[in-house]
Amino acid sequence: MQRHFDIAITALAPLIWGSTYFVTTEFLPPNYPITMAALRALPAGLLLLVFARQLPTGIWWARILLLGAFNFTFFWTLLFIAAYRLPGGVAATVGAVQPFMVIFLARAFLGSAIRITGIMSSLSGMAGVGILVLGSQSLLDPIGIVAGLGGAASMAMGIVLTRKWQPPVSLLTFTAWQLTAGGLLLVPIAIMVEPPLPDLKTANIFGIAYLCIVGGALTYIFWFRGISRMAPSVVSLLGFLSPLAATILGWGLLGQALSVWQLAGMTIILFAVWRGQQKGNVPDTKSFTIISQRISP
Repeated sequence: MQRHFDIAITALAPLIWGSTYFVTTEFLPPNYPITMAALRALPAGLLLLVFARQLPTGIWWARILLLGAFNFTFFWTLLFIAAYRLPGGVAATVGAVQPFMVIFLARAFLGSAIRITGIMSSLSGMAGVGILVLGSQSLLDPIGIVAGLGGAASMAMGIVLTRKWQPPVSLLTFTAWQLTAGGLLLVPIAIMVEPPLPDLKTANIFGIAYLCIVGGALTYIFWFRGISRMAPSVVSLLGFLSPLAATILGWGLLGQALSVWQLAGMTIILFAVWRGQQKGNVPDTKSFTIISQRISP
């Protein structure tokens, strides 16, 4: 029962992330992706720091900078480059390779076993995302493809290292550190590559607040909680729910049509996620009990 609860709480993060496309297109000023990413991460991190009232010490300064870079700075920057240079379907499909990368990175850094069922679930999920979002006019821009793969690798490394490096602090504090670090690293990138923001409208402020508080602080507490309690390969598969949620929101809120192929892709994604969460297909988590207890909220 506890395992199912952990899966459900963690799954909320990618499901909520699926709303990012809708919020971005409907509420945010256009053509400020890195600035919006910085405004999503840094205020969320600082807000959580107000409650945490604790800063890293010793080696944790370097580790938190690396975690913030992998989970936010590199990942979001490369993600936006891919999104600009590739059709959305291609970008999503390239990014869907991330759970596959996690399997081998977890083996290298955590000694996790490589299981055929995990590989098959990852490949099935990639196929489902491809069927869900790819169109017949998709173009393959080399820079976009490299950026998409780099973003997937950055998130995969972030998941594995977040599991490997668990400080003896609360989950809220650990999340605050990473969001703040990632946001601080995003700020100079935004200043260098994007013009100053225009005057923000009420809708813009609402969109930024939503992505910061709900899509940033809240969801990453759920996400890092899941990483602390479950195998990285299990957590990463839940990321397939994000494009599924985005498609459903596009249909429900933007009036976008759903084809038979998209429904088939959704079914494959749900099956891949379900198959990957089955108890017999995931590593034993007893060795992680102390870690989970140490950072429980």
